[in-house]
Amino acid sequence: MNENEYCEMVESQDVELKKLKNTFEIEDDGSPLLSLKEAGLTLLYEPSFVENYQYLIREAIIPKIKRISEKLTEQNMTLAIRSAWRSFDHQQKIWETHYQKAQKKNPSFTEEKLFNSLGNFVAPANQSTHSTGGAIDALIFDNETQKMLDFGSNKGWNIRLSKKCYPYNPKITDTAKQNRKLLLDLFHDEGFICDYKEFWHFDYGNSGWALQKNQELAFYDAIGELDE
Repeated sequence: MNENEYCEMVESQDVELKKLKNTFEIEDDGSPLLSLKEAGLTLLYEPSFVENYQYLIREAIIPKIKRISEKLTEQNMTLAIRSAWRSFDHQQKIWETHYQKAQKKNPSFTEEKLFNSLGNFVAPANQSTHSTGGAIDALIFDNETQKMLDFGSNKGWNIRLSKKCYPYNPKITDTAKQNRKLLLDLFHDEGFICDYKEFWHFDYGNSGWALQKNQELAFYDAIGELDE
């Protein structure tokens, strides 16, 4: 399959998934959000614009991340966490920031075209699986070189958003393919699914996960904000 064929397939799958997410049955199990930073794990964290961001995740995911981290430690690498649970407000700020950048870069785009192009990689506040506590964004840091691994569309933490972000894009280098395989295999082995368009985004227990896993229902619903 060439790059165009692969990307067309991915985009078709993604459109269908987004349609189904809106009507999918969810029975939240009520499990709490816990902080990865307080779990005693060996992880790196991408700095967040949200003050005192705690990288919260559903309780059952903590041991999964622990096992992934331990496997990487054996290879002299460290799991690097970009993001975990996001409130609706957090997600909305991400959306607005990217929207303003896209608007500045493409002044001739209509609002609809801007919305559709931005939606390839950034979800509006009420549509992101990050609000469920069942989504996590991750990369891998090489302790020997003291650099983030090359995944084909990143420079360190920074990821250039394009079709090269699609997990199995055939046009990335062999090294990037190997690094992606390492990352994806680690998460797949723990029952996660990878987003169709983002090699760094993994879901467990939410609607995106349930649909890809052909489950009858999801057990992590959105948590838009935390109780005080």
